[in-house]
Amino acid sequence: MNAMNQIIIEGNVVRDSTVKETPKGTKVCIMPIASNRSYRDGNGEYQSEVGYFDIQAWGQGFSERVVRLGTKGRGVRVVGRIKQDRWKDENGKSKEKTYIIAEHIEFKGGTKSAESDGKNIENPDSELKNLEVAAKGAVEEKVLEAVF
Repeated sequence: MNAMNQIIIEGNVVRDSTVKETPKGTKVCIMPIASNRSYRDGNGEYQSEVGYFDIQAWGQGFSERVVRLGTKGRGVRVVGRIKQDRWKDENGKSKEKTYIIAEHIEFKGGTKSAESDGKNIENPDSELKNLEVAAKGAVEEKVLEAVF
């Protein structure tokens, strides 16, 4: 039985998303986000903290939509799973990086700069259904491919 691995995170895109291609030709979009949290400490004073996360959107259609809609400053809600890559650098030192593999992404507040198939959109809801479907296929494809 597989253990549960699911995360929901909200935040804002830190910088414009980028698309890379694996050696086998699979496209992946990297969308860095920041998630802010405020709380009261033991003295009753407000504190805030920021977490930075790299979101990966796998597959041709999914990655292209995310790079188009995932622009700097845009609010997002991501449903996905956590993945940790481990490797050794050229000096033999162990390294690791944790990502969130997106299965569904909601983009907050449509803007005139977010375009869908050449048309300006105010609300990307129609895009979202396509993103979710594309993500499921991309996740299945990613399982079969070695990490680049």
